[in-house]
Amino acid sequence: MRQFLPRLRAVSAPLLCLALSGCASTTGSLGYYWQSMVGHLELMQSAEPIDRWVARTDIAPALRERLRLAQRARAFAVAELGLPDNASYRRYADLKRPAAVWNVVAAPPYALTLHTWCFPVTGCIGYRGYFAQADAQAEADQLAAQGLEVEVYGVPAYSTLGYMNWAGGDPLLSTFIAWPEGDFVRLLFHELAHQVVYAEGDTLFNESFATAVERIGVARWLATHSTPQAREAYATSEARRGAFRALTRATREQLAAIYAQKDALALEDQALNAIKNEAMQAFRGRYAQLRAQWLGTASGTQPSVTTAQVAGYDRWVAKANNASFAAQAAYDELVPAFEALFEQQGRDWPRFYDAVRQLAQQPQPQRREALRALLPAQPPQKSS
Repeated sequence: MRQFLPRLRAVSAPLLCLALSGCASTTGSLGYYWQSMVGHLELMQSAEPIDRWVARTDIAPALRERLRLAQRARAFAVAELGLPDNASYRRYADLKRPAAVWNVVAAPPYALTLHTWCFPVTGCIGYRGYFAQADAQAEADQLAAQGLEVEVYGVPAYSTLGYMNWAGGDPLLSTFIAWPEGDFVRLLFHELAHQVVYAEGDTLFNESFATAVERIGVARWLATHSTPQAREAYATSEARRGAFRALTRATREQLAAIYAQKDALALEDQALNAIKNEAMQAFRGRYAQLRAQWLGTASGTQPSVTTAQVAGYDRWVAKANNASFAAQAAYDELVPAFEALFEQQGRDWPRFYDAVRQLAQQPQPQRREALRALLPAQPPQKSS
């Protein structure tokens, strides 16, 4: 099943460090780099060309058809979206586990700023990925012991930014191969976008750009290469994601305003924590109302989902904290700015990518300022 909303798909920073710069970084022991290298090599060794998979007689027809769809979507990405024509996503690997890697994110108790880990090549990023869930949880436990709020979540795919194309490129994975068509295709476009432009140390820029590419690209794919059923299914799930994004965005803004009071009003932690808990309770209450609408349990509404389809949302809301809100912001905050830039460049992909590359070459404050100037005005939030 498609994950309920976009999550941080990792860039494999330790692997790139090993391949390109020898790992002189500030992230800790060589054991972390070793697990990253071994995990990635195992993944790469399990991948085989899609044509070879399609020719097998011992695979399910649904998998064969999905691999063929992947080939069509890969060609579309090159011809229609100007994405790289290289070795990536032309092989498939059955990982026999639910996630490619597990990410750890963390944030302070009264801020929506992600804790960062710094690597050569990729710079400082707001997550740390592990190929074993237990290792990720151990890292999270250490961060929690330092007073940070943490989250561990499975990641369906990650990017090596094209640096491993010489070795066969990033493969399609069993962790997302069975997703609904629209969600499957958009993830493919997202990961390829990371190979077009990558700004060192700017997770918000990189993920917002790739998310904008996936959203624009999947809309074009569904309009020209898909079925009415797939379009309807995607529209339904996207409406649900949109409603949830609006709810979490409003809550992030509320939390940010609360945390700003800590210094402005010299609030003590106990008072600030009480206000924060009230905001989180309100968030969960508003989600419960939204959930009731989806499930048809609210008065006068028709069900649009099953309880299984909202299970991911339920888990996220139950565990929501500063780390999860801050991580989600990397996907949401600047996407409308990139979409506006695409329109500004005449919906021309090469011109758009050139404009994004120019932004990536600017210092981070200037590029953020330029993108925020493109953001459309947000309507005022209704008081609850």
